[in-house]
Amino acid sequence: MELKYILIIIILVLILVIFGIIYSTVKKIKRKVRQFSRDLFGTSDIRQGIKKVENEYAATPKSISAMTSLCLPQITKDFPQFNYEEMKGRAQNVLLSYLMGVSQRSTAYLKDGNSELKNQLENHINMLETSNRQEYFDDAKIHRTELAGYYKGNGRCTIVFQSSIQYLHYIMDMNGNVIKGSNSVIEQSRYNVELIHIQDRSIVENDLDGAESLNCPNCGGPIQHMGSKKCIYCGTPIVEYNIRVWSFSAIKEL
Repeated sequence: MELKYILIIIILVLILVIFGIIYSTVKKIKRKVRQFSRDLFGTSDIRQGIKKVENEYAATPKSISAMTSLCLPQITKDFPQFNYEEMKGRAQNVLLSYLMGVSQRSTAYLKDGNSELKNQLENHINMLETSNRQEYFDDAKIHRTELAGYYKGNGRCTIVFQSSIQYLHYIMDMNGNVIKGSNSVIEQSRYNVELIHIQDRSIVENDLDGAESLNCPNCGGPIQHMGSKKCIYCGTPIVEYNIRVWSFSAIKEL
């Protein structure tokens, strides 16, 4: 009988020792986690630290491709009267108007843009209506806008403006439940806004992607310089030949 009690006591002691080791280990781990959190986040509560990092990330604007210093001299060489500040302001307004159009499910908000851009907005709205969803871009604010590219060919010139922007972005179902994004946490994003100049509308409209190079209406020589005022081969003025229309044609989130 005494041996039985001795075994029970030994077992209890071993259990207490094991619990003591576990408690000590957990305590050390918690202490190290708190120290790690203080070193990394500046707070001993790692959950608060992670939340702090998330908030800082949400408040930090996205970096953009700032190619203005490279692209603008090329653009002004081809189009001396191109007003960069005016076009940049228009690009920002077009972006904000597009997002407002999505939020309100109406193309009427998009005042500045060609048929391509309006069709893009209309397709976006139709997609939301088909899926019985509502997408919102609230409290939108543009941080910075720069040129991100300049391309020539197929009867048109394309200038790309890139903007960093913040907003409350969320999607709701037909019952008013937020199923994506957040209506309380700011989101940062980047967008490209494409501005095009059509040199010969007939060529572009007939074949947007496969247009041939432009030719002089008099001698048939190729017009190599977009925005040229005369043919380099025969000297025929081609100012009237150029449509010289700038319009916004596409918006793309990066």
